Amino acid sequence: MFKNEDINIGYHSDGYRIDKTASAMNRYTKWNISTDGKWDNPKPVCFHSLPETGWNKVDGFDWND
Repeated sequence: MFKNEDINIGYHSDGYRIDKTASAMNRYTKWNISTDGKWDNPKPVCFHSLPETGWNKVDGFDWND
C-alpha cells in the first residue's frame, strides 16, 4: 500500500483512481463500484479530496473498458 503522492497510476478500494498519464479530466477520479465489482460513472475530483493512504500501484488502465 502506498500514499497518494507516491502514485503515478493506481487505485484505492474506496473507488478512487489516479492516472497522471491521462487527460486532466481522468487524472484523479471517483468511481461508483457496483455489487459485482464493476467500476462505472467516473467523476473528476481534485487531488486533495483523495484518500492519503491505502493506494495500489498498477501499470495502466484501459479507459475504453
